[in-house]
Amino acid sequence: MSDIEDSDVDEYDELSELRQKQQQFQQAPDSQTSVDEAFDLDDLLPTIGEFGKYQKLLVFGICLPACIPCGFCAFNQLFMADTPDDYWCRIPELLDLPLEQRKSLAIPKELENDELVYSKCLTYGVNWTQLLESGEVDDLTMMEANSSWPLVKCSQGWEYNTSNVWSSIVIDFDLVCDQDIYPTIGLAALNTGGPVGVYLFGLLNDRAGRRLSYFTCLATLLAGSLMTSLSKDFWTWAGSRVIVGLTIPAVYQIPFIISLELVGENYRSFVTVMTCTFYTSGIMLLSVVTYLERDWVRLSYITSLPFYAYFLYMFVMPESPRWLLMRGRLEEALKILERMATVNGRQFPEAVHLKLEAQIRRDKLKKQKKKVANVGLMDLCRTPNMRLKTILITLSWFANETVYLGLSYYGPSLGTNQYVSFFLSAVVELPSYLCCWYFMDTWGRRWPLSLSMILGGVACVITVMLPDDAVDETLVLYLISKALLSASFLIIYPFAGELYPTQVRGIGIGASSYIGGLGLIVIPFVTYLGKENLKLPLVIMGFVSMLGGMTGLRLPETLHHRLPQTIEEGEEFGKNWQFKDCCSCAKKPDVMSQPPSYENLDVLAGSSNTASEVELELRDSRRVRDPAPRIDERTPLDTSSGSGVRPIHRPSMKRLVRQMSIMDTQRTHDGTMQLTHWI
Repeated sequence: MSDIEDSDVDEYDELSELRQKQQQFQQAPDSQTSVDEAFDLDDLLPTIGEFGKYQKLLVFGICLPACIPCGFCAFNQLFMADTPDDYWCRIPELLDLPLEQRKSLAIPKELENDELVYSKCLTYGVNWTQLLESGEVDDLTMMEANSSWPLVKCSQGWEYNTSNVWSSIVIDFDLVCDQDIYPTIGLAALNTGGPVGVYLFGLLNDRAGRRLSYFTCLATLLAGSLMTSLSKDFWTWAGSRVIVGLTIPAVYQIPFIISLELVGENYRSFVTVMTCTFYTSGIMLLSVVTYLERDWVRLSYITSLPFYAYFLYMFVMPESPRWLLMRGRLEEALKILERMATVNGRQFPEAVHLKLEAQIRRDKLKKQKKKVANVGLMDLCRTPNMRLKTILITLSWFANETVYLGLSYYGPSLGTNQYVSFFLSAVVELPSYLCCWYFMDTWGRRWPLSLSMILGGVACVITVMLPDDAVDETLVLYLISKALLSASFLIIYPFAGELYPTQVRGIGIGASSYIGGLGLIVIPFVTYLGKENLKLPLVIMGFVSMLGGMTGLRLPETLHHRLPQTIEEGEEFGKNWQFKDCCSCAKKPDVMSQPPSYENLDVLAGSSNTASEVELELRDSRRVRDPAPRIDERTPLDTSSGSGVRPIHRPSMKRLVRQMSIMDTQRTHDGTMQLTHWI
């Protein structure tokens, strides 16, 4: 008890010192006391509102609606490329005959599923024009096909049964038989543009700002969609899909990043889950639109033209204050922050004006860039433990993203109605998001991720045990798998961010997500195998999912642990892993400090003796004096020095925030957020 009282006295002594430093800063903003204290927007947001009226209008009015065009344009081509159930060779000379007589005369029959049906790709090699002109046949209606006639491939196009599908690129461009893989190539073309677009729009996002990057991305998306609608041949259509793919997922990540940069730390996970929810809701809406509109050209217009209204956001969408501060555009940043405070009904602190003005003057005098640790991709693979974790994270990411999107593509192929199946495949994602949000903060990250991937894979694999006519049962197992993979898809991103040290987090997430994105180019060809065997793609994706889930069990748990900041700490984190560790969920370590877990969001930000560091470390403890159970937040580097030694404050400990409330996107060394190939 006396130890707790002594620690409280020490904390309040430090708090008094903090207040004295703040008073000195207000009296002399240019003094040396504040020279090394960098401004952080996260310190200001609690004062002007972390999730007030301004942020709610921004999130629900701009960020969340921006998810809809991404879902529409990413999946509408599944229905543009519908293939009719039945088709046969077109014989122009016989078009005047009734349909059944025309087929019986010119189309041979072949065995399919133990049943004789008309061939879809072959016809009798008879010169019907010469036969009619020779006068050998007076009445074709009385003629019968001869099985000894030679068989040839269709050379004059196809006729289609349009009772269910009457408009698609397959019908217009004759993408059947030898060319039936072309729609799959178009889907791969869409996914090829994604990594390129994230890189290009990421550069524009960092150099020209969020607003210009977003509207350029939106214009590119709409231009590609317009080109899609006007395409007269397959290769023009495929090229237009590459242009559309350049904007996915950047078209919704940019406003998503603006929202994350303007809301408080405790609300970022809420914004992330709501973004996933609206993205899924957009896919559900797409299933309704595609059911009502079956013409692929009009469908392309309907799923793109309404989004021209998004250019009205030019008048209301703010630039990111974090980006403006990073670029030294102080006046513009202050104007946005003051407007935010006014809309939220808060008073903008005058001390912030003085602090920012002093910082700008110092920057002009120093005229030198802030020193940043020079790290690269090779640092992730230089030491054995970091190398192993990087490989495991990347494998899990690859399996998760590939199987998730593959299941999304494969939904319309299952069940008796492709529109209902596609709708249900989106509906099951909503409860999975809410459940995994709870479980990842109670059970930890590792087990919910691995268990959902393994069980989702098992649900896919056991479909092979069902008979071919068990259509509904196959659909149910598919939906279970889709729900589980959706949950793991939401976990993998923050889990990877917590495993990578702060010093190389941006590089690590970027590398893993790009390699994972390569699977999106391959997965359409896996789903293409379903043309011959409906369950084969599910079995393949099931084994990939189980493999990714099992590799995740080898990763160390991050919940209730102080996360690694430097590469050296990253090497030590999870180094002493044992097999028994994968058999347990997250444990609450021994008592040590009030908040359950922390993460550093400022990479090696300088001296740890600044006032802002003390304020952050005491933010919770100065409100409650009563002793409470405390959790060990020491890293392996701290604990290795012995339990009786007080952990040494490292220079990288400036920004400490609650780990369980963080679900950020990729960041640079100065804290600004970046685009990531994360659909």
